[in-house]
Parts: sequence; structure tokens; C-alpha cells
Amino acid sequence: MELYLDSADIKEIEEAFKLGFLTGLTTTPTFMHREGVSDIDGLILKLSKMVPVLQIEALGNTAEEVLKEARRQLDLGLDPKKTVFKIPVSLEGVRACALLRKEGLLVNVHLVYTLQQAYMAMQAGATYVCPLVGRLQDQGHDALSLVEQCVFAVNHYGYDTKVMFSSVRSTEHVRNALNLGVHTITVPWKIMKGLTENNFTTLGTDQFIEHTRLMTVKVKDVISKTNPVVEADTSLMDAIVKMTEYGFGAITIVKKDGSLLGVFTDGDLRRKIQEEGRDVLKKNIGDLTHKDPVAVEAGLLLNDAAAIFKKTSVDTILVTENGKPVGMLDIQDLKSNGTN
Repeated sequence: MELYLDSADIKEIEEAFKLGFLTGLTTTPTFMHREGVSDIDGLILKLSKMVPVLQIEALGNTAEEVLKEARRQLDLGLDPKKTVFKIPVSLEGVRACALLRKEGLLVNVHLVYTLQQAYMAMQAGATYVCPLVGRLQDQGHDALSLVEQCVFAVNHYGYDTKVMFSSVRSTEHVRNALNLGVHTITVPWKIMKGLTENNFTTLGTDQFIEHTRLMTVKVKDVISKTNPVVEADTSLMDAIVKMTEYGFGAITIVKKDGSLLGVFTDGDLRRKIQEEGRDVLKKNIGDLTHKDPVAVEAGLLLNDAAAIFKKTSVDTILVTENGKPVGMLDIQDLKSNGTN
């Protein structure tokens, strides 16, 4: 099934055609008016150089006027093999379609609301016949039934016409088009962007990324560059201030030679105040008893760190290299959107 973009917005047209597989672009005078276009011919010529196939309006009160307008637009420099002229269905419109087709030009007979209109367009040799699904449904009509009838007519009678599903309002419309077996669909960019979205796909993708990250990335590659460290003779009050300034719930304590003494956490602070009262704040941090910190070597994989987190139920692990502290690893750092 051919996939067209339905737009006159240059930015979204540029973005959409980066996909690399769109058949072409459909646009209307209404879209151009909405975008504030003042030079229609200039825009048409610009768009023709941006997209593989361009479908544009050829208007006129008579078939001859439509034919004259199509020829005028071709004279702008359009490629007749890559330009489809859109004509509203009417007796003069289908007559114009037949004239254009005799000259080898491509035609989309659109604004189709009935099977009879579609039949006349097919009989006139239309390259495309275009029911407007959203507009029909707005008026309370069974638009999907009409599209189904058009597809059946093409297949049953062997018309060389493609049924284009247009006036798309939702991703559900795209599913309807696929189920009905239409040959072409034209979709607004806002809806096209949502066609690959699915919560289960997102969850599965995130899981694959996270597990790959755990198995391939080393601890040293994700640890925070912020590493609050104090020497043992630092006052507890100053250590707390430094820990707060860095926004960490823990601070590393080292000896004079830089070797590890321990780690002090905000949880340790609460326990010490409960045990000893406010006077504990007058002590140096090295005077306190420190348990051996939960640590991981910088050269290990995140998978190894994840096992330590699970086993110890802590939120922050000290990272060491050759016995010396080099940083802290937060449990959130295991995720690809963690803070590095």
C-alpha cells in the first residue's frame, strides 16, 4: 500500500521524508491557506523538488479550464511523471480526468462521497479515487463501507485505479485502511508519527537497552564525577555541609595517605544524633566508628554492581580502584537515564 504524507508544512514535510520510504505528498489549497502561503506556484515548485510524487489541485469550472490549469502548472517545471493532478468529482471533473489521462497525465479524482461518484472516476480512467473518510464520518455516514465498496469495484471490474483512503483522523483509520485493502493512504504527520508507538514495545525496548547496558558497561564509565571526600580529621559538621553541597546522601572518609577509612551516610547521622545527642556534631568524622562500606571495583561490569545492590539493599555503593575511593555509584546509575 502506498503511503502519502498529507501536509503543506515545510518543516514537517522535511522531517517526514527523512523516513525514506514515503510514496509522496498530497496537499490542498486549504492546507496552504492555513500555513499563510502567498505564493502558491512557488511553493508547488519547491515541494516538487522535495518529494518523490506530488499531488496538487487543478481547479476549473469546465474540463477545458482544468486541463489548461494542469498544463500551466506543468510549465512551472513540474515533472509530469511525478505530478498527480487532483480534481474534485463532477461531470466536468471526470471529463477533465479523461482528457488528462489521454495526455498521459496522472489524476486523483477526490472529494468522493458516494460509490456512484467513484464509479464515474474509475470509468474516466482516474489514477486515484479518493473518498474522504473523516469528513464522511463527521456527517454520520458509513465511510468505511464506502471505501470497501470502492476497493471491491476496482478489484471486481478490473479498473486500473487506486483507492486512496484520505481525511485520516486517527491511527485507527490507518488500521481500517489496511483491513479494507486500499491501495493508497494519505496521513497527516501528527498521526503518522504515532503509528509505531505502543506501550508494550516501549517497555520491551527499554528492557533490552537496560540489560545490554548491564552486560557491557563498566562501573567506572557511569560513576558520578561528583565525589565528596573528606579526611578523617574533618569536623562532622563540615562533612555534613560538604555532603549537602554535593547533594549526596553519603560522603567518603579517607586517611592522610588517601586510603579508605569508611563511608558516612545521612542514615548514620540520624542514628548518631539519636544515640549521642547534638554533642556528636562537635566531633571529627574520623572519631566515629565506621562500618566497612559496601564497595565495588571500578573495572567491574554494571551487572556485578546490580548483584551487590540486590544483595545488600543499599542505594549507594562506594567505587574503588586499587583500594582507593574514586566515586560513588547510585542505584539509578544502572539505568540508561541515570545521572552520570
